[in-house]
Amino acid sequence: MKPVLRNGLGLLLIAALAATTACSSKPKLREPTKLVEVKPEIKVQQLWSRSAGNGSGGFYSGLRLDLESDALYAAAINGGVFAIDPKTGATIWQSKTKSRVISGPTVAADLVYVGTLDGDVIALKRADGKEAWRHRLLSEVVAAPVASGDIVVVRSVDGRQFGLSVADGSRVWNFDRAEPNLTLRGLSKPLILGNRVYIGLDSGKLVALNLADGVPAWEQNLSVPTGRSELERLTDVDADLLAADNGIYAVSYGNDIALIDPVAGESRWRRSIKSYTGMSTDESHLYVTDNDGLLWSLDADTGAVNWKQETLKFRRLSPPAVIGKYIVAGDYKGYLHWFESGDGHEVMRGNLGGDAVIAAPVSDGERLYVLNVSGDIAAYQIAPAK
Repeated sequence: MKPVLRNGLGLLLIAALAATTACSSKPKLREPTKLVEVKPEIKVQQLWSRSAGNGSGGFYSGLRLDLESDALYAAAINGGVFAIDPKTGATIWQSKTKSRVISGPTVAADLVYVGTLDGDVIALKRADGKEAWRHRLLSEVVAAPVASGDIVVVRSVDGRQFGLSVADGSRVWNFDRAEPNLTLRGLSKPLILGNRVYIGLDSGKLVALNLADGVPAWEQNLSVPTGRSELERLTDVDADLLAADNGIYAVSYGNDIALIDPVAGESRWRRSIKSYTGMSTDESHLYVTDNDGLLWSLDADTGAVNWKQETLKFRRLSPPAVIGKYIVAGDYKGYLHWFESGDGHEVMRGNLGGDAVIAAPVSDGERLYVLNVSGDIAAYQIAPAK
């Protein structure tokens, strides 16, 4: 992930930004923590592995896995979109879009949506991958499109949000707010709940829009810029919003995590955690990986800290995933770290090809599916205890 000016000029890699301190004239590197040996407490089996194109091709991307009842969906920057048998890894269908796919896929009803570096939103038929329609926007679609009913919601890197017709991709509405000059290169995926869509903005705000027409229902600050420099004032909400029975979880780069009332937008609780990666939940806990590579377990109802795992500091952890009583996160070297959810200690470690795992692993409760930046996908299962 990379800070960028709105005019498109790149600055520093976020890894380099996060890896330095300003305490002296000569920056001090914050080196990734060296791994220490973990005594395995569980056995994890790799069920299958395969490639899905060439991954993100070195670009920061919103490429992800979408696990549905009929298939596991994946995409790559070379234009390939895949429907994969989650039990075997075999290809069900492959679509060649001839576009630089950079976000998605997302499945809704009978369509599969992806976004491209060239500003296209592409809808494919879920049954066979054939193109249904495409619509051109003015800038890159780096957040995965989402859809419900008659509307697909799309975010472009210039800070605009659009509601398009599911039928043909034509524009139904658009929503725009002023954004900071300097932002992280990334956008959180819109979250649709009922007749509203919730969006985290680079200004640190959350906004709820009516899904049908894009009219704002409310806007609230999740994080307020502080500090003297533009770098210190970054407040992007780049981690995907997370829906739960008790509200919406949101976290920002501006050092705020909160449980939000979806009706009024008010915070039910809030605490200081800085993250651009992501979150996951089980029945009673919220798990989040932060900007420094720490993994937190919070009480889902109150935000109280259950534990904090600090042994992987600065290893740039992926969003966490929950599988059974374990939490899994990947790192910048492709290692998969398995933690016991009760106290957070590491119980197992493996590796997926040596390339970074940025996208959130996904789980059906029995199997875990992981994607790295090179487009390698693998399925894992915890072996039953003897």
